[in-house]
Amino acid sequence: MDLHLSPEQKLVQQTARDFANAKIAPRAAEIDRAHAFPRDLIEELGKMGLMGIAVPQAHGGGGMDAVTYALALEEISRACASTGVIMSVNNSLVCDPLLHFGSDEQKATWLVPLASGAKLGCFALSEPDAGSDASAQKTTARRDGEHWVLSGTKNFITNAPVADVAIVMAMTDVSKGHHGISAFIVPLNAAGVRVGPPDQKLGIRGALSAQIFFDDCRLPATALLGQEGDGFKVAMKTLDGGRIGIAAQAVGIGRAAFEAAMRYALERKSFGKVIAEHQAIQFKLADMSTELDAARMLLWRAAAAKDAGGARYTKEAAMAKLFASEACNRIAREAVQIFGGYGYLADFPVERHFRDAKITEIYEGTSEIQRLVIADAVVGG
Repeated sequence: MDLHLSPEQKLVQQTARDFANAKIAPRAAEIDRAHAFPRDLIEELGKMGLMGIAVPQAHGGGGMDAVTYALALEEISRACASTGVIMSVNNSLVCDPLLHFGSDEQKATWLVPLASGAKLGCFALSEPDAGSDASAQKTTARRDGEHWVLSGTKNFITNAPVADVAIVMAMTDVSKGHHGISAFIVPLNAAGVRVGPPDQKLGIRGALSAQIFFDDCRLPATALLGQEGDGFKVAMKTLDGGRIGIAAQAVGIGRAAFEAAMRYALERKSFGKVIAEHQAIQFKLADMSTELDAARMLLWRAAAAKDAGGARYTKEAAMAKLFASEACNRIAREAVQIFGGYGYLADFPVERHFRDAKITEIYEGTSEIQRLVIADAVVGG
């Protein structure tokens, strides 16, 4: 694997970094405090081509690769984890399945505006009783003439309160188990669709999430994404890419926490010298820096495996997501410790990074699920 970035990748990385530093970082604390969806920032990211980075330009996207996506998403997430995951969901969980499974008509109708940032999407897989066990779907879609009728409830759906469309998994043949799940493209302004109030969350408060209720929602036959019964395959392939996005978010959060801790350690004095001169603090910073680099390398490897095409990159994505999310939490925890009592105050950014970090170990597959995925790949060969 070539660890040298191309001139184009460096340009996108620097462009994302400059935008994040100038426009996003100064507002991150207020976005968190107010639980405010950063609509104007998302619109600007769309104009920059960052809401559909890997989508071909012919379909409204940036026409770039997964490594470039990881680079840009790390920069955005370093500035604001909420803005980062909004971008990640639209790229990984909405544009990606439309690109790989959508018809020409579906791509023209939905992928183009989503990739260009004109519209925003969400991915509806989890349910009140189907989280890690994604095959235990209770949402159903039954045929009625030339239509599908969708009924059920989806849970913890990021972007739901502000999205235009959802990629929804529903059971079309209960007798077939996970082979009876199908994927649908559902406009959230359709009759029979109701979005619940935004969830009140520990972190990523600007990335609004909510339940979605489907009450006999009638959909045309063209709403089916891929083939009937392909829903589980669509979901699993989509989550492989989604885990790369969450790994990038985790690296960004971890980097933000590390950089804040480093700055503080070079300023704060105790026992007559800056605390960065104390070996106890130096060891913490050394471990934080090492874990951050290791997480980034796993992330780049997974992204490069996706770019290579052909073979699945499930194991690489799961490893990147597992290690990056857990490293992110360790780094954020140590950053709070380095700040001491000040780290426990909302006046300082590490308190926010500490709260934002936790969700990376949970969504798009918990750490426990990642270990199962990795073990299956290792044991099964």
